[in-house]
Amino acid sequence: MRNLSKVTRSNAITYGMVIVAFIIVQILVSTGKLSNSLTGQLVPICAYICLAVSLNLTVGILGELSLGHAGFMSVGAFSGVVAAMSLQNLIPSGALRLIIAIIVGAVMAAIAGVLVGVPVLRLRGDYLAIVTLAFGEIIKNVLNNIYAGKDSHGLHFSIKDTTALNLEPDGIVIINGPMGATGITKLSTFIAGFILVLIVLTITLNLIRSRSGRAIMAIRDNRIAAESVGINITKYKLMAFVTSASMAGMAGALYAMNYSTIVPKKFDFNTSILILVFVVLGGMGNIRGSIISATILVILPEALRSLNDYRMLIYAIVLIAVMLATNNPTIKNMLNSVRGKIGLGHIAAEEGGNTHE
Repeated sequence: MRNLSKVTRSNAITYGMVIVAFIIVQILVSTGKLSNSLTGQLVPICAYICLAVSLNLTVGILGELSLGHAGFMSVGAFSGVVAAMSLQNLIPSGALRLIIAIIVGAVMAAIAGVLVGVPVLRLRGDYLAIVTLAFGEIIKNVLNNIYAGKDSHGLHFSIKDTTALNLEPDGIVIINGPMGATGITKLSTFIAGFILVLIVLTITLNLIRSRSGRAIMAIRDNRIAAESVGINITKYKLMAFVTSASMAGMAGALYAMNYSTIVPKKFDFNTSILILVFVVLGGMGNIRGSIISATILVILPEALRSLNDYRMLIYAIVLIAVMLATNNPTIKNMLNSVRGKIGLGHIAAEEGGNTHE
């Protein structure tokens, strides 16, 4: 019961922090005390929080370095846009179309996660990072060559040009190759972003505290020991990877529906590195830290815009200072050692294995 109360208290603090921040922002927006530039950043902040938390599931909880998270984000973004724009005549409600777009984005990103994860998760370390990086670049190049449109006969796809779609005169082009998706109806709102953050937090925190989550952390801490007590390595690694990918797809759909135009170039290697920076600075495996770091690092460049000549210099100094303050190897090794012993003890007992703690 003592352990349960600590977990419940920690989760309550995380949820409470997000809810209080939402209320404060809503008050600032309603009173007009928040600038237009920061108001326009509210939905991207929610999307980046979801991306940071989802990547932390792979990097911090599973312990595998992935550099292709922007690829899953792009899959969710473009599939969500296609779904929303295809249904705009059938479903007039913007909120319902946004929900459908987010669900479609999650499903398509999860499918991409399975296709990538099954062969890739056999690799470890630098090899896994290189392959996931290649996946992100492949997805970006594929999207640069896809043309999609809609008319009364349904959806049309091509890899040549828009004329190859053979659309009717009243048809619309949804994805125009390297020019991306244009004419998007903006459906994303700060309230929708807030709800999505709560959903992602609920999925992640419940997974971490579950039996499967303890198995995932046991694999991270000591793969050989975890396998020796009967933990299915492939199953749990794939579970974490696909869950992370699906949440990235949801965030991508939310992000894309906040703009009238979205291009594949946005989801490049730099975006994956930016999301990884959120995770590293917030703390590997620290969900609350990912939320705080994503929020601060998205707001900081905008807040420093008045210092135009020194803005990026100050931003770099802040990044270095936070990294030095939060990455103490001695403390990190101690925590990992303790987590490994506790995690393996619980998993061995539940799997029916015999172990001595």
